[in-house]
Amino acid sequence: MSGTGPDVVCLGETMAVLSPPDAGPLARQRTLALTVGGAESNVACSLAALGHRVAWMGRVGADPLGRRVLDDLTARGVDVLAVETDPERPTGVYFKDPAPDVTRTYYYRRGSAASGMSPSLARLPLLREARLLHLSGITPALSDSCAALMDVLITGRTAPGPLISFDVNHRPALWRHRPADAARVLLRLARGADVVFVGRDEAETLWGTGKAADVRDLLRPARVVVVKDAGHGATAYTEDGEETFVPTPPSRVVERVGAGDAFAAGYLSAALLEGRGPEEGLRRGHELAAAALATRDDVPA
Repeated sequence: MSGTGPDVVCLGETMAVLSPPDAGPLARQRTLALTVGGAESNVACSLAALGHRVAWMGRVGADPLGRRVLDDLTARGVDVLAVETDPERPTGVYFKDPAPDVTRTYYYRRGSAASGMSPSLARLPLLREARLLHLSGITPALSDSCAALMDVLITGRTAPGPLISFDVNHRPALWRHRPADAARVLLRLARGADVVFVGRDEAETLWGTGKAADVRDLLRPARVVVVKDAGHGATAYTEDGEETFVPTPPSRVVERVGAGDAFAAGYLSAALLEGRGPEEGLRRGHELAAAALATRDDVPA
């Protein structure tokens, strides 16, 4: 990315992913396929595939899995020059356990290199060069220092700076040691962002909002709120009062992991980076989500 800064910087944890190559139960496997995945880097990879200039920021261990993360993202066209390597903490890992109805995931990330992210990352020049910074609600749940970093990036930001996109991405397992904090922390961060992505059912679980319009009202003053309602559709609310709904198209579902990240990438690409507006953003979001649903990979080809 020499010469100019990236269109987008995505910041968060990326892990090594181990999954059965035949979609059978994890407990019966003798071999596993090794890939990489993480909510923010999934968005980065999809945006890079759409032709945008993208960098991923985070921390990996000084181990073979950390090298695999960096190599895979580089191969997908994502800049990783700002990634920190931790000489002591390992790269996080998660396992997929496919079943006919749902793929379960098992995370081994406590004490990972990414959990050592801190507000010092916010000082890197790359963050000021981007048009857009994409974050998620996974990061503040990783550690106190990660939560402090998110506060600096979102609620403590100063102008000028990139627009901030925030995917709520509530992961109850990550908040199990302080479940009462999730709703409060994620609400504060969402309200401080410019663009927010959240599932309607996710918002209802966190904040008791039953309808998409209730979510919009709760998350003001966010400039754009995108509420996803699974197989029904998605609605974008903009600061000028515009409401745009696009139904979910029929799609083949192989695995749901990564579909929300693909949707966010599609919306950001069309609606914001290309300036095509919310309707085109929702349509492209649905298209990319459908591609993710049709594969067992975290990022669709």
